[in-house]
Parts: sequence; C-alpha cells; structure tokens
Amino acid sequence: MGRLHLMAVFVAVAEEQSFAAGARRLGMSPPAVTRAVAALEDRLGVKLFTRTTRYVRVTDAGQRYLEDARRIINELDEADEAAAGINAEPRGHLGVTAPVLFGKLFVIPGIVDYLQRHPDMEISAVFLDRVVNLLEEGFDVGIRIGELQDSSMKAIRVGSIRRVVCASPEYLAKNGTPKLPQELADRFIVTASAVSPVVEWKFADGNPVRVKPRLTVNTNDSAIEVVLQGIGITRLLSYQIAPYLASGQLQTVLGEFEPSPLPIHVIHREGRYASGKVRTFVDLIVARLRSEKCLN
Repeated sequence: MGRLHLMAVFVAVAEEQSFAAGARRLGMSPPAVTRAVAALEDRLGVKLFTRTTRYVRVTDAGQRYLEDARRIINELDEADEAAAGINAEPRGHLGVTAPVLFGKLFVIPGIVDYLQRHPDMEISAVFLDRVVNLLEEGFDVGIRIGELQDSSMKAIRVGSIRRVVCASPEYLAKNGTPKLPQELADRFIVTASAVSPVVEWKFADGNPVRVKPRLTVNTNDSAIEVVLQGIGITRLLSYQIAPYLASGQLQTVLGEFEPSPLPIHVIHREGRYASGKVRTFVDLIVARLRSEKCLN
C-alpha cells in the first residue's frame, strides 16, 4: 500500500473517530482499514490511535501527524485541481462549520443548493457555538461572527449583526419597557448557555450591567421560545429573532444603548493553489449571505 493511501485512511479514521465509519467513508472493508492503519504505525514506529471498545482517539503523536497529513492531502488535491483547470467540475469532500442557529437558518440552504449544483461533491457540516480552529479540526470553510483573531485564514466579510435585548409586546405591556440598561437588574431575565449564575451584559456606554437570570437554557432557540410566551427579557443576536421582529411577535428595547455591530466573515484555509471545491462553495455562500437583508 502506498504512503499516501495509508495517510488518507488514517485521516478518515481520525476524523470519524471510528474504524467502521472511516471504512464506510472510503468505501473499504473494516479489516482493510485496520490493516492500513497497522501498516502505517509499523512504518512510522509510533502508536497513532488509542483504541477501546467504546471509542477511537488519536494519540499525541497521532494528532501531530494528523495536522501534517491533512495539509499534505489538501495540497495534493489543490494541485490536481489546478492541473485540471479552473473550470473543472468540483469533486470530493468539504468540511463546513458555523454557529448552530446561523447554520440552520442560512448555511444549510446554501449547502443544499451547492450539492444540487455539484453532484460529485460531499459535505460534512458541523454547527457549534464556539470558535473552531479550521486547521486543527479539519474544516475547509467556516462562518464566524465577531472580530477575527486568526490572521492565517482568508476572510471575506459578508455582513454584520447586532446584539439586541428583546421581549414580547405582551410582556412589555404588562411590565413596562425598560428605558435604561440598569433597569434590567430587576427584570425576569432569560439567558442561553450562561456559565455562571450572574451574567454581565455590555452596552454602548461601556458600563456592564450585571443581571441574574431567572431562567437559563442551553440553546438560543429555547430562549426565543420562552420570551415568545411573554415570559421575561432576553438578549440575542439580531438575525436569530429577525422573523419574530418582522411579524411583531417580539420587540427590541434599549436600542440606543446597543454596542457596535459584530462582523460576519466566511473564512477558509489558503493553499498555494486555488481549490475549486472551496472556491465554488465560498463564492456561493458569500453571495447568499450578502443577499440576506437581516445580515446587512
């Protein structure tokens, strides 16, 4: 078995965290995958995986090798695409990541559109409400909300969103509309994924307001559902509640105290060659996101 083949098998098993799943991804039998990984470990003289009956995880040496293997395979794919010509039909696999609710609302429709246009492509989409390291975690394209810290990525700005405080008209009619951020300290506050019993909300005046949530939920759509029922006030990103603002089911408050908007970028790894599969997906998702009124 060639070294590149062994490397590709290793990457598939590492990313799937399973020999069986890696075999399905590659269209190989599980015993063949097991033999390939064993042959690679013999060649390198190191243990690449920790195996139990419940999981497969890369070792520290395996993690270092995984990063290099991904880079090498990606550069070879890009070289092949460059040789085939810029107009070649994209084929292969893409890993895409985005925040959870953003992915559901805006990225999934773009992925469906892309797959319908390019039948030789496959996409793995992972939606997480945390900053994802594309290189370390094996993603090709990401959508990131907020200021960028990683300068090694190619970034295309596609819009911006705001942090907004909102409640239902029924709640505001019954309890009154807060005029100052400090008034939130005495309100029924709903927060999503808070890690402490006391939360600080920052506003444009630079003075944080400490609020103690009456209800904490682990997803943004759960917080939306609660305030839609006329219970409390929450703070979310403007795109997350855009349909409910348009329908009048929710209203924003304290708009004059909103902090500066947060930028939205599509980011991707830059190689020495222009990757056709990445380029075509990025072009499509950038155009779609820029056309969304609630993101601009």
